[in-house]
Amino acid sequence: MSDIHIIGAGLAGLACAVELAKRGRRSVLHEAARQAGGRCRSFHDETLGRVIDNGNHLMLSGNWAVMSYLETIGARDTLFSPPRARIPFLDLKTGERWTLSPNAGPFGWWVFATSRRVPGSRARDYLQALRLARAAPSATVADCFDTARPLYRRLWEPFAVAALNTDASEGAARLLWPVVRETLLKGEAYMRPCIARDGLSDSLVNPALAYLKANGSEVRFGARARAIAFKGGHAAAIDFGPDTITLTTDDRVIVAVPPAAAQSLIPECPAPPASRSIVNAHFRLGAPIEAPADMADAALLGLVGGVAQWLFLRGEIASVTISAAEAYVDMPAEELAPMIWADVAAALELPAAPMPPVRIVKEKRATFAQTPEALDLRPGTTTSYRNLFLAGDWTDTGLPATIEGAVRSGLRAAEAVLAA
Repeated sequence: MSDIHIIGAGLAGLACAVELAKRGRRSVLHEAARQAGGRCRSFHDETLGRVIDNGNHLMLSGNWAVMSYLETIGARDTLFSPPRARIPFLDLKTGERWTLSPNAGPFGWWVFATSRRVPGSRARDYLQALRLARAAPSATVADCFDTARPLYRRLWEPFAVAALNTDASEGAARLLWPVVRETLLKGEAYMRPCIARDGLSDSLVNPALAYLKANGSEVRFGARARAIAFKGGHAAAIDFGPDTITLTTDDRVIVAVPPAAAQSLIPECPAPPASRSIVNAHFRLGAPIEAPADMADAALLGLVGGVAQWLFLRGEIASVTISAAEAYVDMPAEELAPMIWADVAAALELPAAPMPPVRIVKEKRATFAQTPEALDLRPGTTTSYRNLFLAGDWTDTGLPATIEGAVRSGLRAAEAVLAA
């Protein structure tokens, strides 16, 4: 039987290997780092003395690919999810709090209930989301909405920035539409926030590694692919430095690494050239606190009008995310942390001083810049080489560069390999 080699053990590579194992095919994953998960993993931080995630990632119950992946690896119950979709928000400028409460079913009657919708919004304001469906290829998210309306600043703009990691004034409208279609427009059962209860690695990474081992697949850490040799229209060898793997025409290779690394292995591979950053801050509060009433069910809070955009509360760790963080990513941590803590203290109704221990985590190239111009540069799953395939949240999944997008890219690569 032919061999299947997967370069990269981030979520895309793991999802591909898990799907292949589920279908009875073993694979070998080659990961340059000493751990799997890529930008979606946990680690023990010496400053806080706690295990934290390298980034905060919010999944939604409508993310069917992620949920299927978790079911396969036996980790679905490691996610915390409230019984209903109730997403609380705080406007840091005005102090107003509200909770977004979609109703069950696809007909969104909740927009007619003042208590369920965003303060200052009208029912007809929500219809503007349908403009995303027929947006021109060059349209940005901001082009599709009345940016002077409170609903834009309090819902659509933060929703777009979170999904696209790109400012709404330049983020591609066509990328936001599938997110809206698969979650908000389908009702509250598809909008429930899902958060890794004990950390990203315990939910998405470690169970996958255990599943692969149990099904005969292999993961090689510290194995950096340096080059791929091509011959006669197929990948003929993978150079790992001291070792080289020679491939037959029946062997398969999936490259599941970030775009710059993929282009170093496949020089003619198209890829969006620009990237956007994310900054995460983790504060150790000293002891678990009683969250404000609106956070009690969800353990998260959307923040509007401040530096931070989303606040997650897990035990004594309060974590916040700044997406599209180009204005902050180069700031020294000692300057940035107090700015973020001011938002957290206001949100959790805690004293502004003293600031608790903090760990700032910066990802300068967290995602590609998800602008209209970048969409045509996203490559598909197949390549011009018969036995070489691509996976990664930056490939053309039709979705933004999210966990759901990464997992779907892995599923597509697995399907392409099996079809080939």
